[in-house]
Amino acid sequence: MNQITIFRKKEKFVNIKEASEWASQYLNRRVTISNISYLIQYGRIKKHGNDRNTLINIEELKVYYDSFNKEKQWKKILGQDLNWYLSFVEYKESERTKHVHRLHPYKGKFIPQLVEYFLDSHTDEFKRDVYFREGDLILDPFCGCGTTLVQANELGMHAIGMDISSFNVLISNVKVERHNYFLLDETIRKITIRLENFQNTKNNVIFEEHLLSELARFNAKYYPSPEFKNKVRKGEINEKEYAKEKEREILDTYVNLVERYQMIIRQDKNETFLDKWFLSPVREEIDFLFQEIKQIKNRDVKKVLAIILSRTVRSCRATTHADLATLKEPVTTTYYCKKHGKICKPIFSIKGWWKRYTVDTINRLKEFDKLRTKTFQIDLSGDSRTIDIYEETRKRHPKLAEILLKSKIRGIFSSPPYVGLINYHEQHAYAYEIFGFERKDEFEIGPLFKGHGKEARDSYLRSISEVLRNCKKSLQNNYDIFLVANDKFNLYPKIVELSGMKIFNQFKRPVLNRVEKDRSAYAETIFHIKEG
Repeated sequence: MNQITIFRKKEKFVNIKEASEWASQYLNRRVTISNISYLIQYGRIKKHGNDRNTLINIEELKVYYDSFNKEKQWKKILGQDLNWYLSFVEYKESERTKHVHRLHPYKGKFIPQLVEYFLDSHTDEFKRDVYFREGDLILDPFCGCGTTLVQANELGMHAIGMDISSFNVLISNVKVERHNYFLLDETIRKITIRLENFQNTKNNVIFEEHLLSELARFNAKYYPSPEFKNKVRKGEINEKEYAKEKEREILDTYVNLVERYQMIIRQDKNETFLDKWFLSPVREEIDFLFQEIKQIKNRDVKKVLAIILSRTVRSCRATTHADLATLKEPVTTTYYCKKHGKICKPIFSIKGWWKRYTVDTINRLKEFDKLRTKTFQIDLSGDSRTIDIYEETRKRHPKLAEILLKSKIRGIFSSPPYVGLINYHEQHAYAYEIFGFERKDEFEIGPLFKGHGKEARDSYLRSISEVLRNCKKSLQNNYDIFLVANDKFNLYPKIVELSGMKIFNQFKRPVLNRVEKDRSAYAETIFHIKEG
């Protein structure tokens, strides 16, 4: 459909379907009717017409999308050498988190399209060189949640990962391993029934249902969508003052329901992460499900359900929707949610999230199965500075060890931790407490708790170079290493030198889809490293 047709011969208003077609053409990527409806619902663009015939001002839609056209602005800030093609802006969120890549939340991971670009042997106009081919063996010494392993499988390559975090290793291996879906479905069904029976002895489900109905009436009256957000944007309502007033009004209803259903909201203790960040009825259900999973005899089923429980637990923390990524203070009452523009509540039962994630996890694993190649991948638990790659692979995966011994590792694709940015064990503190994994925080490289002062930077420099030297023992001659880093302290030239290597090329890419609230111009560099 051409531009003239979509504009209805240059008329100002179009319907939702026509708006999605125009936006798809304008942005050169698929924009669905649901995407346009979302913009209306959350007040990003104004709704014209009536309920039966919703119309959109195409100029308003254009202004909205133009506000996100960052290429020219970012190049001015970050430099003209910014490779905008590597932004992968054309990919929707669902494509950036396809199949098992959204099996469990993880801070600091790169998107699969970035791995594909450098691993894939098919060239295009933006990529002249081929670095790896089908059948190669790839290494990721900072494996994290396993993105490199998964994409290596898709592309027909073998891969070995390593990580100091036991929980990270669990996530990665569950992603790439094969599973018995009949047994998984049957086990999930039985456990869910037992969870529901356990809930029948409590009041939290009926309490939460009653509270939700009260909130629905309250929000419909005082926070109509999208009218409320439109008035906030126009300055007709002082959001902060209005929110405080309405929080006070709804609090009486909440307190009365707590008393009516004899709810115990807070836990008795406040010593651990699980004590602090979960309301009492949620903690009871977490403990119940853990005991159920603990009794499962099949090791693979137990691992998959551990991931599902961990993901469920993370979504049920007593915090606001806006603070899920960075916890501030536990929330124990109803509150005004800036993200949704209405009064929301903390979570009092994990059943909804448990059921949602059991279905989603199985679907994602099955979806990945359709793309699997007959290759081997494994994530090893250990310190990448000192681990014996061959020996540990031989213990865990003899067939992959044979390939390693015969052909050695073709190259590396990895994203080392950044200096002073993330405490990798702490981001999954709840999982370590629930499952009793050993924490090895002191072995993390560049953690947030060590800061980014001179001592921390020097330690980081030594550690990364130690990892590269250790990995080098298992690499083929003429290897290719790609390390993704935001090297704001300019450490990598020295790291590479200490490793007996050289930087062959650099690719600077914009990072558009950060989870942090700071969405300012930000870039990372992919260092292409070869033998020195």
